[in-house]
Amino acid sequence: MIKCTLFHTDGCHLCEEALAMLIQFLPEAEIELVDIVDSEETMTEYQYRIPVIKKGETGQELGWPFTQQQLQEFIE
Repeated sequence: MIKCTLFHTDGCHLCEEALAMLIQFLPEAEIELVDIVDSEETMTEYQYRIPVIKKGETGQELGWPFTQQQLQEFIE
């Protein structure tokens, strides 16, 4: 099973779009949602970059903007 983390925050329409792409493209994936406002560390690291998807097995990150094709290549 594919595991990934989506760094987001409430009210971020790009984050909602990224989550919709993840769910559509990877319906079987285990997606951990991390709201960056819950931690000063994540807020500092991601506040200007969200949405960001992080691959669970490698820690590799894909930041917005990205297309469905880029997401597919990133996950594979």
